Amino acid sequence: MIVARILEPCSKLATSRGLHPATATSSLASVLGLDAAVEETQIYHAMDWLLVRQQKIENALAKRHLSEGSLILYDVSSTYFEGRHCPLACFGHSRDERRGNPQIVFGLMTNSQGCPIAVEVFKGNTGDPKTVAPQVQKLRQRFRLKQMVLVGDRGMLTSARIRDDLKPQEGLQWISALKSVQIQKLVQGGALQLSLFDQRDLAEIQHPSYPGERLIACHNPLLAEERSRKRKELLEATQKQLDKIVATTQRKKKPLRGRKEIGLAVGRILGRYKMGKHFRLFIEDDGFRCERKPDNIEREAALDGIYVIRTSVPVQTLSSEKVVGCYKGLSDVERAFRSLKSVDLKIRPIYHHLADRVRAHVFLCMLAYYVEWHMRQALAPVLFDEEDPEAAEAARKSIVSPAERSPKANSKDALKRTSDGLPVHSFQTLLKDLATLTMNQVRIGDQTVQMVATPTPVQQRALDLLQVAASV
Repeated sequence: MIVARILEPCSKLATSRGLHPATATSSLASVLGLDAAVEETQIYHAMDWLLVRQQKIENALAKRHLSEGSLILYDVSSTYFEGRHCPLACFGHSRDERRGNPQIVFGLMTNSQGCPIAVEVFKGNTGDPKTVAPQVQKLRQRFRLKQMVLVGDRGMLTSARIRDDLKPQEGLQWISALKSVQIQKLVQGGALQLSLFDQRDLAEIQHPSYPGERLIACHNPLLAEERSRKRKELLEATQKQLDKIVATTQRKKKPLRGRKEIGLAVGRILGRYKMGKHFRLFIEDDGFRCERKPDNIEREAALDGIYVIRTSVPVQTLSSEKVVGCYKGLSDVERAFRSLKSVDLKIRPIYHHLADRVRAHVFLCMLAYYVEWHMRQALAPVLFDEEDPEAAEAARKSIVSPAERSPKANSKDALKRTSDGLPVHSFQTLLKDLATLTMNQVRIGDQTVQMVATPTPVQQRALDLLQVAASV
């Protein structure tokens, strides 16, 4: 099931048919030594078998990839659910823009390189901060780590969670970020001044509101430009739609009337573009008008490109640059979510009705990503993926600036060829290329033998990198 999820993610029924001799679309069943047909009920029994062993497997992965003092990345995502009968499926903040569907929430834990270690499923209406305490308990009791650094985003490792869940734990340090409201308070109080970025794009400060913590302020001009562009477009789009509502209240034929009806129409627009904080609204029974709040817009624009990392890790352990780099490592978890949810493994939509089957499905997808992660590491020379991270880091002007590609990766991007002249693939196109490598039954007299076709140079290179022999 793990291999099938990587090769061709599909429903459990489709997986069982892919392992059935009469309906197989690949040689997976014969390669795995499955002589008899695999029924759908066996698939579900295998999921139940797997879920019972989840903790044991995660403990083994933690022992392999984590050690005392390890940096641990943790983030949360959600995926929509088809059906109404699973106790885990609830309506909540949809990251998939599927507000009409219930969802589940799941948290993924990885090591500093983005290799998955553990996953946990929560009800769909669970807030991100509420998932932190179970992870701390897991790290302490199951993985038996005494010293660690937990990295989470600002929406999850909030001040309340740091105070209640992290600070009481001896040996547990953290890296997170401040919310925009907290940054504005630092600016208004004079602790954070824009002149700090005249010479460098990074500055470390301290503030009595965050005792025992280091605050590392960063300024990224490219991020500032992007935020300014996006705000301008959203403000214009919001203004255009609000002007339409103003017009509907002033038209002669069937004008829009009533505070409730006008308020609902305005609320739909503000909910779509999230720009309500920058508008002053005047809703009456027989009319509506609005105006922008220039002071709010200017105050927010002044902080464009500025973010502040907060950490309890002492400077003797991690420098300011290292702390920022560790926080940016959360992009590896976000990459894992993209792979799990849409690009490769397609964890969504979920059709299982039993809570344990949903948990088993998510864990199965995590194990598939674990295999994929290691495959990508090995296949990097023939993929568009970065194969020389040290050179890429050396090419970076600053830890605050966007990541750079290494010369090898830039060459692959430009020429679409590897250093030995082979075509460069994405992970999915390489799997499709390898899928053309056939296993044939050859009959010689009364004997039937299986023979694998001769691999192409690209296929042979991939097999060599994976240390796999193309033979039966």
